[in-house]
Amino acid sequence: MSSLKGKTILISGVARGQGRAHALEIARRGGNVIGLDVCEQIAGIRYPLATENDLAVTVEQVQRTGGRVVADIADVRSQAAIDNVVARGLEEFGAIDGVVANAGTWDLGPKVWETTEESWATVLDVTLSGAWRMVKSAAPHLLKQRSGSIVIISSVNGVEPGPGYTSYVVAKHALLGLMRNTALEMASYNVRCNAICPGVIDTRIWNNEMGWDLFAAGGGEPTRETAIDAVYGFPALSGRSALPAQAITDGVTWLLSDSSEHVTGTKLVIDGGHLIQPGYNPAPQTTGAEADHYRPPADAPE
Repeated sequence: MSSLKGKTILISGVARGQGRAHALEIARRGGNVIGLDVCEQIAGIRYPLATENDLAVTVEQVQRTGGRVVADIADVRSQAAIDNVVARGLEEFGAIDGVVANAGTWDLGPKVWETTEESWATVLDVTLSGAWRMVKSAAPHLLKQRSGSIVIISSVNGVEPGPGYTSYVVAKHALLGLMRNTALEMASYNVRCNAICPGVIDTRIWNNEMGWDLFAAGGGEPTRETAIDAVYGFPALSGRSALPAQAITDGVTWLLSDSSEHVTGTKLVIDGGHLIQPGYNPAPQTTGAEADHYRPPADAPE
């Protein structure tokens, strides 16, 4: 286990799911947590977001590990809201040593040409601009102390498309650009920046009726049970379709720790092997007379 003893980490989207998993593991490894989450429904998002009670549960669980935490309600669409939480955390801990830009959202249904202004603006503002604001808020403190690690949560959809959720795919692609430029511009200050590209994680962001509808394509009423078996087709590792949040947390804590001190400007894919799966079904390999069946006709266009 990579130690985070004495390090203070700022995390967005901390009230549940991946954010909560990151906070708990950071505390177990000796770190302090500054956490924030919106804790209310955002207009246009069609699945339930975290609540104040979810945030309170995260705080309680972190404290139960013996960890120290400052957490508050803040919307990553507001720089001032993030800065206020950071200021509270600095009063308590005196420093920030790392950032996990974890908050994100998505929308399902519209094709590129059907995406609404509201959907585009909301998903990009939360998922992409929210991460940029997290970096901006922590940057003065990281640069001043000339050390630190930033982890941006992208997605396998940061490197591949996905039909029906254009704004999310665009945001997750753009996060890799944000990561690379941040790594480049902060390198001379000994501040690192990397990204993680998760596959489907078994958390509430997809484990809801909208997510079930996406992944359980086919007949019948979509449910969690039918969706989890259909995620990205056949799983490549251990028969699992959706990964636990802890799988991503293990990568996050490694990138935050000194064990990865020579790693910056790169993406770490944690997807259970999804991206190595072929996206087509090749014709059987054959020889002899049977091969004629697979050859194009003589008059086929070049």
